[in-house]
Amino acid sequence: MKLGFLTACLPDHSLEEIASWAADEGFEALEVAAWPALGQRPFTATHIVAESFGDQQAEEVSTLLADRRLTISSIAYYDNNLHPDPAERRAVNQHVLACVDAAARLGVPTVGTFIGRDWNKSVRENLKEAEEVFKPLVEHAGEWQVKLVIENCVMEGWHPDGYPGNLAYSPELWEWMFSLGLYLNFDPSHLVWMGIDPVTAMIPYVDRIAHAQAKDIQLFPEKRDRYGWPGIAVDREDPWDVGWWRYRVPGLGEVDWNRVVDALYEHGYDGVLSVEHEDPVWGVTEPRIKTGLRIAHRTLRPLMVA
Repeated sequence: MKLGFLTACLPDHSLEEIASWAADEGFEALEVAAWPALGQRPFTATHIVAESFGDQQAEEVSTLLADRRLTISSIAYYDNNLHPDPAERRAVNQHVLACVDAAARLGVPTVGTFIGRDWNKSVRENLKEAEEVFKPLVEHAGEWQVKLVIENCVMEGWHPDGYPGNLAYSPELWEWMFSLGLYLNFDPSHLVWMGIDPVTAMIPYVDRIAHAQAKDIQLFPEKRDRYGWPGIAVDREDPWDVGWWRYRVPGLGEVDWNRVVDALYEHGYDGVLSVEHEDPVWGVTEPRIKTGLRIAHRTLRPLMVA
C-alpha cells in the first residue's frame, strides 16, 4: 500500500510544486484534482485540465511524476452527476468522460466522482435515473480499462435540508452501485458520523475498493443532542456546517486507523491510501495545510508496509 494525498488542498499551487513537496515529505502518490476551472469553489482545484489534455500534456505530467518517484493514484472530479439542472448534469457527465480520457493517457487506473442526487426527487427515483446516467460513463471507462470510483461522502450540503446529497453513503447503496459497474473510493470518516462502523462496513467489499481516502472526523455528541443527526436547521447559513462534527486530518479524530489499515491489508487491498485534507484547524494558510499533511503522514506511514 502507498501513501498519497489529494492535491485539492493546495489549489493555488502548480502540480510541479505539489509533486516536489510531496516527494520531499515522503509521500508516494498523488490523487490529482481535475475540476474545471470555474472560479472559487470549496474543496476543488484544477491541477490538470482534463478537457484539453492530450498526449503532450500526458507525457509532461508522467515525466514530472516519474522524476520525483511518485505515481498518480486517481484523477479526482467529485461533482453531482444527477444534478437537477439538465445542462449542469450534462456538463458534469461530459467532464467525467474527459477525466477518463486523461486517466487513460496517463495510465491511471481510476477516476473518482460522486453519484450525486436530484434533491427534488426521492432516493428511489434518483437510483432509477442513475442507472441510465452512469451506463455510458461506465462503458466509456471500461473501453479504456479505467475504473470509475465513487466516494461514500454524504454531501449533505447539496440537499436543502442537510440530508444525503450523494447516494453512496451506505453499504446498501454500495451494492446497488456495484451492480452498475462502479467501484468504491472508501473514506471511513463519513461512515463515523452516519453511525456506521467503518471496518465492519468495509470488510465484505474490499474487492470492490479500487481507491481509498484517509480523512478523520471529530464528533461533538452534546451538540448532536441539540440539533439531531441532520444538524443545524434554523440558522444554518453555511450548508456544510452540520454543527456537531468536523473533519480532521488522520490522527486527530475518531477513526481507528490501526483497525482500518489492518483490515485493508488483511482483506487484500494493495492500492493507495490518499489523504483528503479538509481539516479547518490545519487549513486556510499554506504552512498550516502542509503541517496537517505532515500530521497525517506521521499517523499513517508507520502502519503501512515499507
